[in-house]
Amino acid sequence: MSGDRIRLEGLRARAHHGVFAHEREQGQEFVIDVTVWLPLGAAAAHDALAQTVHYGELAEAVVAAVERDPVDLIETVAERAADTALAFERVRRVEVTVHKPEAPISVPFADVSVTIERERA
Repeated sequence: MSGDRIRLEGLRARAHHGVFAHEREQGQEFVIDVTVWLPLGAAAAHDALAQTVHYGELAEAVVAAVERDPVDLIETVAERAADTALAFERVRRVEVTVHKPEAPISVPFADVSVTIERERA
């Protein structure tokens, strides 16, 4: 597989995920990083958007997936975002990190995140 990739960092989504009632009621911000692996040589050689992934459309699709139907776990949110990225025909592999900067943790913390990697079957 090619090492070519597109990376989107710091996508922001407001959603109502979490196990606690206040998370479901009030919602909170989630930050998503997505890296997709796909061959980029032909797109570069022909300067052709049709031979790559439109990263604006990818960003919008991932944020929409994160913002829909509340779930308990950010692991589930990450899986949903990965499935969304893999739905783009040219994407062969994806890594998704979901950050939950407002997680209900009683001690000071810098970040809580889950990272998953998935490949097209």
